[in-house]
Amino acid sequence: MERIRLHIKGLSYSQTQSGAYALVLGEEGGERRLPIIIGGFEAQSIAIALEKDVNPPRPLTHDLFKNFADNFQINIKEVIIHKLQDGVFFSVLVCEKDGEEQVLDARTSDAVALAIRFECPVYTYKEILEKAGVILKEGGEAGSEKEKSRPSGSGSAKPTPQTSRESSATDLKSKSTKELYALLDKAVKEENYELAARLRDEIDQRSAN
Repeated sequence: MERIRLHIKGLSYSQTQSGAYALVLGEEGGERRLPIIIGGFEAQSIAIALEKDVNPPRPLTHDLFKNFADNFQINIKEVIIHKLQDGVFFSVLVCEKDGEEQVLDARTSDAVALAIRFECPVYTYKEILEKAGVILKEGGEAGSEKEKSRPSGSGSAKPTPQTSRESSATDLKSKSTKELYALLDKAVKEENYELAARLRDEIDQRSAN
């Protein structure tokens, strides 16, 4: 399967899930975004790793993992987000020691936090990005095309009051599919990826029926 490299594009507080954050990954050489909901601890760990000037007085869990790996000559070569199931992304760490590779299962948030520390690339497969990515059209206009892609993952910028009112599960179920796609376009324009994810899930559920 064709692989696509991803880069971190943003990290923001979730507007609807207390203690949760939105990690937004973007494809290399393209405009699609892969938003993923992560926990507060993982978000802090990623933010600290991105901010090179911040050095915690004691190592965080991911720092400890890096120190442990360095001492035993273990390197992480790459991270692969290889599966999307029921809205959850699954990832693996491709590790190397003495020329031998081992593949370890990992939560995507942990995998990204470690990828930053090991300065290794993060990949996903074309099929996952086509299914779960947010497409930005030319000129920065965001949109969704059913034949190409639907957004998945979560959260980003603050939604407008109108968008917030339209985001409840009950409201979404009462709307037509055409209205859902219109709301999806609006949510992506506002970078409200968390709402976009719920809209995508509702659209997917209707498509499966």
